[in-house]
Amino acid sequence: MAVAHVHAGRVVARALAREGVRALFTLCGGHIMPIYDGCLDEGIRVVDVRHEQAAVYAADAYARITRRPGVAAVTAGPGVMNAVTAIANAHRAQSPVVILGGQGPLEHAGRGSLQEMDHLGVVRPITKWAVQVQDPKRLPEVLNLAFRRSLHGVPGPVYVEIPLDVIFAQVDLDAVRFPAPVPDRPRLPADAGEVERAAALLRRARRPVALVGSQVHWSPDPRAVARFAESGQVPVFTNGMARGVLGPGDAGFFQLCRKEALADADVVLVAGTPLDFRVDYGRAIHGEARLIQIDLDPGELGRNRDVEVGLVGDAGTVLDQLLEAGLDPEEPAERRRWLDRLREAEERRAARMRPGLTSDAVPVDPLRLCAEIDAALPPGATVIGDGGDFVGTAAKVVRPRRYPAGWLDPGPLGTLGVGMGFALAARVLRPDEPVVVLLGDGAAGLDLLEYEAAVRQDLPFVAVVGNDAAWTQIRRLQVQLFGADRAVATALSYARYDQVVAALGGHGEWVERPDDVRPALERALAAGKPALVNVKMGASDFRAGAIAV
Repeated sequence: MAVAHVHAGRVVARALAREGVRALFTLCGGHIMPIYDGCLDEGIRVVDVRHEQAAVYAADAYARITRRPGVAAVTAGPGVMNAVTAIANAHRAQSPVVILGGQGPLEHAGRGSLQEMDHLGVVRPITKWAVQVQDPKRLPEVLNLAFRRSLHGVPGPVYVEIPLDVIFAQVDLDAVRFPAPVPDRPRLPADAGEVERAAALLRRARRPVALVGSQVHWSPDPRAVARFAESGQVPVFTNGMARGVLGPGDAGFFQLCRKEALADADVVLVAGTPLDFRVDYGRAIHGEARLIQIDLDPGELGRNRDVEVGLVGDAGTVLDQLLEAGLDPEEPAERRRWLDRLREAEERRAARMRPGLTSDAVPVDPLRLCAEIDAALPPGATVIGDGGDFVGTAAKVVRPRRYPAGWLDPGPLGTLGVGMGFALAARVLRPDEPVVVLLGDGAAGLDLLEYEAAVRQDLPFVAVVGNDAAWTQIRRLQVQLFGADRAVATALSYARYDQVVAALGGHGEWVERPDDVRPALERALAAGKPALVNVKMGASDFRAGAIAV
């Protein structure tokens, strides 16, 4: 039988296919061309973008939706450097992404070959592992390790560099050994004794609160949150990838009164989310409250604030352990009063929002815009948040329509520009369901040309631009600190992003009146091609003082 000699790009593609990879996201480059050729043979879709950061953002969203590593390939030098922001975003968001990077040939290392640079030194601080492959026969082994390290433990990005002469090398495919595919994440329970201590604290609590964050998404069964909330009679606030695991009809679902709840809680359970700027580094929690913290990373426990009980494990599994240990409150009447008090606080907050939600103001009130978006969203829609002030408002109004991964946002790095890459991946994986990007006008300026890639590759989605002609989240504070006459670098124009999209072959609409928002959204959703609805949006005090650093 003839020996199957192939270039090493085919080896890479076969290794990816064995891990279940369905799509590779990329911007072309001479250093990585054989990988594309291999993907054609292995049945992996190649989705190309117009900026390398969009390729890694797409791989990030792919990972969040499938709960398996997403893969991006970028060329050497500027290609890797353009991807750095997206790699950093995945690192902070704890998303399992494998980045394949090109490099000059090994035989010319250090001699100044085209686009040669020390990529490993750049990406090591923002990856779980960064490695260069110098032997083509070791590609399957290294890629298998990359998938394992990316997915298991605390998820995160891994960078695999393949020099030019390695990826073009001829290999006997029949003689290459491919390791067994990396298994899905296992259950990671916490220490049983510590679980009992935490359960006892929750049983004695009169005013407990739970904060549940993105790590629960990587649990084998994130629905443990709903079981915990109902059986434990604990109010739950979610953020990040946990959004949607509870809905308005679920016991324990709270959304609007987190500040008040934390300020008066006596026991706070923090599950799979750091005590970072979003809770003022723990200072938003009552000073005498006793903390229970669940995290995949033991080094995260007690960061920024002392904890009473630290539990190392995956959030879903540990919440089920707490249920098994027993959570019936010792003072049920006090617990009922606490829940009633928080529901009243939710209603007061909702009542303050209603004038904005129903406003007929022109330009459109941000709350009214978000209410119209929520009303227009079909079942099964994937919602992507890419913006500052507008998306912060939308997070309080626009309800996720599915779980898991029904709401995607950048995560705690707060990166703008993720929307287009996220949308491309969502359409690849969910071809029969709508994808809607909530796009700030600041964020719109970063990656709008990805509409060309979406049109060309028939990946329709809808973006709604909340266009208030400003970097509002920054400008609001700037005006407060320095005065309106010294507010520089934060003003924009009411730019016609819709016309840009139409020129690229998509569907674009400009909207100025609130009654016209929903019909425009319905036309965009029915257009059958990438679309953008550009809404002239007015000012609002809804998020005054919301900026945190």
